[in-house]
Amino acid sequence: MRLILTLILGLFAASARAETALVAVATNFRPTAEALAEAFTTETGHEITLTAGATGKLAAQIMNGAPFDLFLSADAQTPGRLAEGGHALAETQITYAVGGLLIWSADPTRDVSDAPAALADARHIAVANPDLAPYGKAAMQAIEKMGLFRVVSDKIVTGENIGQAHALIASGAADLGFIAAAAQPATGAVWPVPPSLHDPIRQDAILLEHGAKNLAANAFLRWLQGDRASTIIREFGYGPGG
Repeated sequence: MRLILTLILGLFAASARAETALVAVATNFRPTAEALAEAFTTETGHEITLTAGATGKLAAQIMNGAPFDLFLSADAQTPGRLAEGGHALAETQITYAVGGLLIWSADPTRDVSDAPAALADARHIAVANPDLAPYGKAAMQAIEKMGLFRVVSDKIVTGENIGQAHALIASGAADLGFIAAAAQPATGAVWPVPPSLHDPIRQDAILLEHGAKNLAANAFLRWLQGDRASTIIREFGYGPGG
């Protein structure tokens, strides 16, 4: 009886210490973040509330006072700028995942094996907004390195984030376009973009000023660097951070 009471009191104390963290996450990483948050809550009791959006847009909200505790960016530069501006703690910045790009057409009969030719022949090419979304910036770098910018610049249609670019292709509004490798659809034609065609898509997390004393945010940031988180991140098609 005494043992049972001790266990109950221990569980009650752990529950009392549990907190909720509000986490801003890049759109491309949302499904992975949802799986990570669920596993984290199961292990720790802390709750994670996610808000997804384009990295640039989320950063603007943070600079304007949005009460996020932790930021999972789609690049490494934006967290650094937030730290420089006093909105985040520089010493907490980590790489939690490394992303990749695909050229994708929703039409499975479309030949994208010769990517430069496929891009040149397309009527519309979907790209995430390169001013807001790191995956869009990487896509534009790939287009330029393939020597195609002048050929395709007037064919490019942009979504606010990589999810909207994906939707433009899926709906047929664009013949093909650039999507996150982790979001590879089950159907359609794909061409993996060689990493040599763009800067590494290093996705960094950083603890925000608002979350400095939030137990859940601090614990989740540490947990992201562990083996369980790395396994989930790989399962969703990303390279883990290091």
